[in-house]
Parts: sequence; structure tokens; C-alpha cells
Amino acid sequence: MNHVERFRAVMRFQPFDRLPRWEWAMWWDETIARWHGEGLPQDLDFSNVFGISQYFGLDPYMQFWFSTTQATIEATQHHTEGVVANMDDYRRIRPMLFPDHSQAVERMRPWAKLQQEGNAVIWATLEGFFWFPRTLMDIEKLSYAFVDQPELVHAINRDLLVFNLEILRLISKVCAPVFITIAEDVSYNHGPMISQRTFEDFLAPYYRKLLEAIKELGIITIVDTDGDVTAMVPWLQAVGIDGVLPLERQANVDGSLLREQFGDLCMVGHFNKLVMKEGEQAMRREFERLAPLMQSGGYIPSVDHQTPPEVSLEQYRTFVRLLKEYTGAGLREEKG
Repeated sequence: MNHVERFRAVMRFQPFDRLPRWEWAMWWDETIARWHGEGLPQDLDFSNVFGISQYFGLDPYMQFWFSTTQATIEATQHHTEGVVANMDDYRRIRPMLFPDHSQAVERMRPWAKLQQEGNAVIWATLEGFFWFPRTLMDIEKLSYAFVDQPELVHAINRDLLVFNLEILRLISKVCAPVFITIAEDVSYNHGPMISQRTFEDFLAPYYRKLLEAIKELGIITIVDTDGDVTAMVPWLQAVGIDGVLPLERQANVDGSLLREQFGDLCMVGHFNKLVMKEGEQAMRREFERLAPLMQSGGYIPSVDHQTPPEVSLEQYRTFVRLLKEYTGAGLREEKG
């Protein structure tokens, strides 16, 4: 199997030769700085996360993040946080938002060729209908706005929908990413930060329209939300989302329970990043905990957020070695 076939087979609960070896969140800048002092080549800096993944022998996954505030593919979306309090504020900064990403899309072409050959996997990231209003307003003002200024939240999300649909139109001329992650961070350690009614009123209508366009391109969709996503899973599935990440252990997410409750849910992550600094035996126990989930299909093991700077370069090499061992053949093998 090539990389594209493998990802699709896993996420469609079909037989596969092995699991993908992919770090969805990569590493903290402080982690990379530490590793430079421990032997990581200096040219592999924080701006070259793809190069670092190749250095460790991980699979070739290339992310393109289509920011609402910067005409680049880097995730620099937070610099406008909290500047909007009302409709006048939004109208004032509206001309500075939703940049032209046509040049970034053009930079996808060499990767599109690699993906067509099965030698790389392209994934795109769009900003979601909680993430973007929260970025503009901050969580407190947004929470009040759901009640006091609903027209403002809808105006922001209508514009975001138009922007995301245009991004889809542009990238579809180059290639269809194998999957799309939608940045949300709508949950925290004790569950969703909004009610189901708020989700249905302010997010779901825009999700449904966006997902309709995404599914026409045959793209798998995964919502990226930290914390405990458990209560939100049926909400997300109802609008057409295929999966969730990163399933943080510190938020008491239980991937096995999610598999029991939602048999067709795609999942990524769930490896407790905090055990990595404890050495090989602790990491092996964590992989053993995840082994039944790996065998169930629809799941790719990965660190449940960025590898922290407490983890040495040698410890991370051990993690990668174990990742390759546990994602090897014999899980849901190809037939015939």
C-alpha cells in the first residue's frame, strides 16, 4: 500500500498493511531547541517540521493551514484575538481578514504530484465556526455574544463559510487533500464550552454547508479540539464530521469507550505525551493500552498534543522506534 491508500483504508475501516506513522501536532519550539543541543541538525528548525518528521523516518504528511488572517500556510491565527466586541469592531477589521491564498495553493502543486503517486499525503486545515469567532472576540465576549449579539456571530460565520468554500474551490483545482482538519478547540477538560443548542444554532448550519462541499471532493474531515470531546461526538457526526483528534488523556478521554459508543468514529492521537519522559517501559505500556484501539480500525496513534520539552532526543527516538513496532503488520492485514 502507498501512503494515500493506507490512510484511506484505515479511516474507512478497511484492511491495511500497517498503520500510518504520523505526528499530527509535531513538536514545541522549546522541544526542538532542546534537541538541537542533543544532536538534532541545526538546519531542522521549527519552520521545518516536515524535514524533522523525515529525519525521524515518519511518513510524509504535509499540512497546509489556510489562516483567516495571514496569506501564508503557517498557523499564525491568534494575533487578532480579542479585538472585536461588537459589529462596528468587526466591520472595521473585516478588510484585514480572509487573505488571498492563491500563492499558497500554488505551492501545493509539487506535493499534489507526490500525492498522486502515493508518495505523500496532503492535509489541509481550515478554521472552524467556534475557533474563528473566539479568535476575534476571546471566549468571554463570544459567550455573551451568543445571547446578546447573535447577529454578530452569524455575520462572522457567514463570512468564514464563504472564505472556506473559496479555499476549497481553489485547492480543488490543484488536488483534493486526503483529509481536512478543522481547528476548533471548543472543548476543555470537562467537556464542551458551549451547549448543544448553541452548537445547533451557531455552528451546525455552517458546518452542514461546508461538509457538503468537502464530501463532494471525497475528503475525510477531522475536527481538532483539545480537552474532552466525548459529549460533542454525536453533534459532530450529525453534521457530517468523520473524526476527532487529539483525544487528550489529561482530559480523561477514553478512546475505547468512544469506539464502543461510536463504532464508525475516526480518531487520531490519544498517546499520553506525559509518559514519554519516563522512558521505554512507560511508553511501551501506553502503546499496549492503545493496542486494541489500533486493531479496531479507524484509529491512528499519535502523541495527544505536541511533544513537550521535557522529552529528550533519545527518548523521542525510543518513542519512534516503538511507534514503528506497534504500527507494523498484523493489525488488520490486507486480504489476498
